[in-house]
Amino acid sequence: MRVILNFENLVENLQNFDGVSRKGAIDNVINLLEEAYNVSGDVVIDIGDDASAIDIGNNQVVLIAADGIWGKIMNINPYWAGYCSVLVNVNDIAAMGGKPLAMVNIMSINNEGIYEDLLTGIKDGCLKFGVPMVGGHLHPDAESDSVGVAIVGIAQKDKIITSFGAECGDKVIVAIDLDGKPHEMFPLNWDTTSDKDCQLVRDQISAVQYLAEHDYIKSGKDISNPGILGTLEMLLETSGKGAVVNLLDIPRNNSVSWEDWLKSYPGSGFVFTASQKNCDYIIEYLDKYSIDARVVGEVNDSKTLNLCYEDEEIEIFNQDINPVFLSR
Repeated sequence: MRVILNFENLVENLQNFDGVSRKGAIDNVINLLEEAYNVSGDVVIDIGDDASAIDIGNNQVVLIAADGIWGKIMNINPYWAGYCSVLVNVNDIAAMGGKPLAMVNIMSINNEGIYEDLLTGIKDGCLKFGVPMVGGHLHPDAESDSVGVAIVGIAQKDKIITSFGAECGDKVIVAIDLDGKPHEMFPLNWDTTSDKDCQLVRDQISAVQYLAEHDYIKSGKDISNPGILGTLEMLLETSGKGAVVNLLDIPRNNSVSWEDWLKSYPGSGFVFTASQKNCDYIIEYLDKYSIDARVVGEVNDSKTLNLCYEDEEIEIFNQDINPVFLSR
């Protein structure tokens, strides 16, 4: 059955989505800390990617990333907050084509009743992804509850996937594990990992690493809080490029509405750009690991992201007017 879609309303809701709007503060942070970013001279990519890369010699880089979990998630479901604090960091390293090595955390606790669930979630996340939590810091008398996790990984210096590598004419690929379900308390969390075998979850991470090490992918990011198109826009902003995307080509689980799907944070989901010649292989390879990848559009030099639906085309983001996080 054909679904009737109010396309203009969909675009407006995506533009005003708080997962997009709350990224705007990043630009100010970048401006204030820009001079501190590479004082050692060993940082090999510019600020603004999923992880930073530090040159350690022998064509190796250490990847470093950190993420915090929204306080409202902590208060509603501390177990899920702990689990996701692992998941989001592992995905940041995976998106760079790297191997996750270890994590540390900072926990601020006001409500002692959440300790056990929070730590159980962290433990289960570590066991699921096979990445150890090796230390951290605890504020036991904080004014509010929060958890942040930092992760280190490793990758080949000349093989890392960055957000800076998109080129005009590249194809845009959206890759998502469609075998999942919305979390019962957080419907925009598309949970693809908690019920899956540990080996498959780890293989999904390794699959992206394989594609990176064999030069199939030019640029990429893991799909995060801004959703599919907001994440793609972040990639385009760092690359200084634009794109046109066809809505109906985006892989979707049909049990979820288009609006919720485009806003969702999937347990395993990425946006990539790649040469046309590599697309078929990428799609076939990821399919082995329960990741549905499809070509959804093409990169151009417009610095705008346009979405097409049937015979309509609407500009969602413009880097001069409404960028997600990087003013130019």
